Amino acid sequence: MIYLLVVLHIIVCLFLIGVVLLQQGKSADLAGAFGGQGSQTAFGPRGAANLLTRLTTWSAILFMLTSIGLTVLMARSSSSSVFSGEKAPVSAPAKK
Repeated sequence: MIYLLVVLHIIVCLFLIGVVLLQQGKSADLAGAFGGQGSQTAFGPRGAANLLTRLTTWSAILFMLTSIGLTVLMARSSSSSVFSGEKAPVSAPAKK
Protein backbone atom coordinates (compact mmCIF):
# COMPACT_ATOMS: atom_id res chain seq x y z
CA MET A 1 0.00 0.00 0.00
CA ILE A 2 2.82 2.40 0.87
CA TYR A 3 4.66 1.65 -2.38
CA LEU A 4 1.54 2.31 -4.42
CA LEU A 5 1.02 5.62 -2.65
CA VAL A 6 4.67 6.59 -3.16
CA VAL A 7 4.41 5.87 -6.90
CA LEU A 8 1.16 7.85 -7.11
CA HIS A 9 2.77 10.70 -5.17
CA ILE A 10 5.74 10.85 -7.57
CA ILE A 11 3.45 10.82 -10.60
CA VAL A 12 1.35 13.63 -9.11
CA CYS A 13 4.53 15.62 -8.31
CA LEU A 14 5.82 15.35 -11.87
CA PHE A 15 2.40 16.21 -13.30
CA LEU A 16 2.09 19.23 -11.00
CA ILE A 17 5.53 20.48 -12.01
CA GLY A 18 4.66 20.11 -15.69
CA VAL A 19 1.30 21.85 -15.40
CA VAL A 20 2.75 24.77 -13.45
CA LEU A 21 5.56 25.22 -15.95
CA LEU A 22 3.11 25.18 -18.88
CA GLN A 23 1.04 28.04 -17.51
CA GLN A 24 1.43 31.51 -18.89
CA GLY A 25 2.36 34.30 -16.51
CA LYS A 26 0.03 37.23 -15.83
CA SER A 27 2.34 39.72 -17.56
CA ALA A 28 3.30 37.56 -20.50
CA ASP A 29 2.13 40.00 -23.18
CA LEU A 30 4.32 42.52 -24.99
CA ALA A 31 3.60 45.33 -22.51
CA GLY A 32 4.72 43.10 -19.65
CA ALA A 33 8.09 42.60 -21.31
CA PHE A 34 8.80 46.34 -21.04
CA GLY A 35 7.41 46.79 -17.53
CA GLY A 36 4.04 48.24 -18.44
CA GLN A 37 0.73 46.89 -17.25
CA GLY A 38 -1.45 48.43 -19.94
CA SER A 39 -5.10 48.62 -19.03
CA GLN A 40 -5.01 45.77 -16.54
CA THR A 41 -6.29 46.12 -13.03
CA ALA A 42 -4.07 45.94 -9.95
CA PHE A 43 -4.02 42.15 -9.85
CA GLY A 44 -4.63 41.48 -13.54
CA PRO A 45 -7.81 40.41 -15.23
CA ARG A 46 -9.43 37.30 -13.84
CA GLY A 47 -11.35 35.37 -16.44
CA ALA A 48 -12.94 31.99 -16.20
CA ALA A 49 -10.62 29.27 -15.01
CA ASN A 50 -9.21 27.43 -17.98
CA LEU A 51 -8.11 23.83 -18.17
CA LEU A 52 -4.58 24.40 -16.89
CA THR A 53 -5.70 26.18 -13.73
CA ARG A 54 -8.22 23.45 -13.00
CA LEU A 55 -5.56 20.78 -13.53
CA THR A 56 -3.21 22.69 -11.24
CA THR A 57 -5.84 22.93 -8.53
CA TRP A 58 -6.75 19.24 -8.65
CA SER A 59 -3.16 18.07 -8.83
CA ALA A 60 -2.28 20.27 -5.84
CA ILE A 61 -5.17 18.74 -3.90
CA LEU A 62 -4.00 15.23 -4.86
CA PHE A 63 -0.45 16.15 -3.85
CA MET A 64 -1.62 17.26 -0.40
CA LEU A 65 -3.79 14.18 0.08
CA THR A 66 -1.01 11.78 -0.90
CA SER A 67 1.40 13.64 1.39
CA ILE A 68 -0.98 13.32 4.32
CA GLY A 69 -1.66 9.69 3.46
CA LEU A 70 2.04 8.87 3.33
CA THR A 71 2.59 10.59 6.66
CA VAL A 72 -0.19 8.63 8.33
CA LEU A 73 0.89 5.31 6.83
CA MET A 74 4.53 5.80 7.79
CA ALA A 75 3.58 6.80 11.33
CA ARG A 76 1.47 3.66 11.72
CA SER A 77 4.04 1.31 10.20
CA SER A 78 6.98 2.42 12.33
CA SER A 79 6.32 2.06 16.02
CA SER A 80 9.84 2.97 17.05
CA SER A 81 11.16 6.36 17.95
CA VAL A 82 14.34 8.10 16.91
CA PHE A 83 15.65 7.69 20.45
CA SER A 84 14.57 4.05 20.87
CA GLY A 85 18.16 2.69 20.72
CA GLU A 86 19.69 5.36 22.93
CA LYS A 87 20.28 4.95 26.64
CA ALA A 88 19.12 7.70 28.96
CA PRO A 89 22.01 9.85 30.15
CA VAL A 90 22.87 9.46 33.81
CA SER A 91 23.26 12.80 35.48
CA ALA A 92 25.05 13.27 38.74
CA PRO A 93 23.62 15.59 41.36
CA ALA A 94 25.17 19.01 41.51
CA LYS A 95 27.90 19.50 44.11
CA LYS A 96 27.48 22.32 46.63
